Amino acid sequence: MMKALLARIKQGYRTMDFPSPELKLPRRGLGVPVIKSRRLEKAAAACPYGGITPGENPGLDLGRCVFCGACAKAAPEAVEFTREYKLCASDRASLVVSGRDFRRAEALGADLRRLFGRSFRLRQVSAGGCNACEADCNVLGTLAWDMGRFGVQFVASPRHADGILVTGPVTKNMELALRKTYDAVSSPKVVIACGACAISGGPYAGHKECVGIPTDIPVNMYIPGCPPHPLTILDALLRLLGRID
Repeated sequence: MMKALLARIKQGYRTMDFPSPELKLPRRGLGVPVIKSRRLEKAAAACPYGGITPGENPGLDLGRCVFCGACAKAAPEAVEFTREYKLCASDRASLVVSGRDFRRAEALGADLRRLFGRSFRLRQVSAGGCNACEADCNVLGTLAWDMGRFGVQFVASPRHADGILVTGPVTKNMELALRKTYDAVSSPKVVIACGACAISGGPYAGHKECVGIPTDIPVNMYIPGCPPHPLTILDALLRLLGRID
């Protein structure tokens, strides 16, 4: 026991500062894209999931993007990915990037911030995901991230939750479970779509077994990525609560 305590004391304080202007995605990480040219034909042809629309109203849909970087490799003069991790949006339309500006998510209204601002509990629903998004959500509970210091935690029961965080493309077999979980959360409640699959179906978009989040379940926050980096998820949660600008 003493050896464990001494080892922990030797390690020192291990939790990162957040937010911090020094934080960026890892060197190989792909963050907020910049559209440098309206000529996106080559980039659109390289995108494996139809996330880029060329033509008169060109744009890159972060909701469909899996951040593979194929578009930037095929057309570096048109698309460039930064290492900026702040990727969340309040509505689906804001995920379509058409220039250098990206409209990030806005905080909940004042009434909801009073309710959830200091104590926010989420039930995570893995609705047919590959477990990548789920793993990056789990990371936030570890010592280095310590999401709990902000009053945010994942809980085991929707009865204890203020909202749900959905990952995966929502398969037919998980649709009922998602609805039951949503209904079990007391109102007012929050819904967060985390990852390309939850937002648009990702690589599984259009498959007959994937139905997506039902339209009658309102989504308050979209977190793009495949999977989103833990920095991106934590930024989104705190931005939703009005804890950061």
